[in-house]
Amino acid sequence: MIEELGTTEQGELVINIGPQHPATHGVLHLVVTLNGETIRKVEPHLGYIHRSIEKMCESLSYRQFIYTTSRMDYLSSHINNHACALCVENGIQVEIPERAQVIRVLMDELTRIASHLLWWGAMAMDVGAITPFFYAFREREMINDIMEETCGARLTMNYMVPGGVMMDIHPNFQRRVKELLLQFKHKLPEYHELVTDNVIFQSRTKGVGYLSADDAVSYGTSGPTARGSGVPCDIRKLYPYDVYSKLEFSECLAKEGDTFARYLVRMNELEQSIRIVEQLIDNIPEGDFQAKTKAVLKLPKGEFYQRVETARGEFGVYMISEGAMQPYRIKFRSPGFSNLSALDHMARGAKIGDLVAIMGSLDLVIPDIDR
Repeated sequence: MIEELGTTEQGELVINIGPQHPATHGVLHLVVTLNGETIRKVEPHLGYIHRSIEKMCESLSYRQFIYTTSRMDYLSSHINNHACALCVENGIQVEIPERAQVIRVLMDELTRIASHLLWWGAMAMDVGAITPFFYAFREREMINDIMEETCGARLTMNYMVPGGVMMDIHPNFQRRVKELLLQFKHKLPEYHELVTDNVIFQSRTKGVGYLSADDAVSYGTSGPTARGSGVPCDIRKLYPYDVYSKLEFSECLAKEGDTFARYLVRMNELEQSIRIVEQLIDNIPEGDFQAKTKAVLKLPKGEFYQRVETARGEFGVYMISEGAMQPYRIKFRSPGFSNLSALDHMARGAKIGDLVAIMGSLDLVIPDIDR
């Protein structure tokens, strides 16, 4: 995983970290310059899983291209698909049934919980705690079972369509979500006891990987990475979509700007996602789960943009239409790329052992960065 690359004229050591998957949670390659154990420079090398998704989308219809985004940030696939569907709906000017809006938001928040659970277990394991990983997968498995029963898949669900959702929720959906909420709320204090309040974990994360609010904005970071530095940027609050404007929830912020602050933001977001799901699960309106749309969709000539809040930050979809059955150009604004750009700034002056904790707090998904 770590390979010595050589030494510089100043006697600094240059090593490779990655691109083997276990080293960097994906095929990310870091060239790290060290002076002893102190980091002087971190240079990310990308492109190992680049699949030219944006170019592929230009040959796909407005119904088909949505699902390429399931394979980018695969831990936020519902939310990525949601952004694409909203962008198409902006173009064709279709009104979405309220039932479909509520189902979409429920799926988004269950996805956010599942993603944060995987992050929590993986980050704890990165800094040496094995047990939390198994605890996290216990509750995450309940969410995956719900997704499988309703959507037919556990990771890349392909459930959102222009006009609503592909199919109605399963008859067991509400019951199983309530069972999840009951267990998760009971187990969440256990998470904090295991990791959050752990003295060793705090010593590994407090004061490590500092990112000021100004620097968070300058690097274009979003999501928990920016909110951990006190920057309000939750798209659900700033530019609410579907039924988010009708819900009561708080934007989670921390001002410390270190690795522990980013950790706390995500842990608090778990509670807010539970709060959102609780408001909706017994109030799913009757009616259609999908608006009537044409079999072949054509957007009018123009430019269209839609942003949503994924588990890692702002995901944007920019489309140019020439009036054909396929988009003329598509550009995705993924949160991971901008968040990764701040890694060098956060890691300089830290120890090599701190790099793992800093990267864990960014919650990187590499296909989201490479596309």
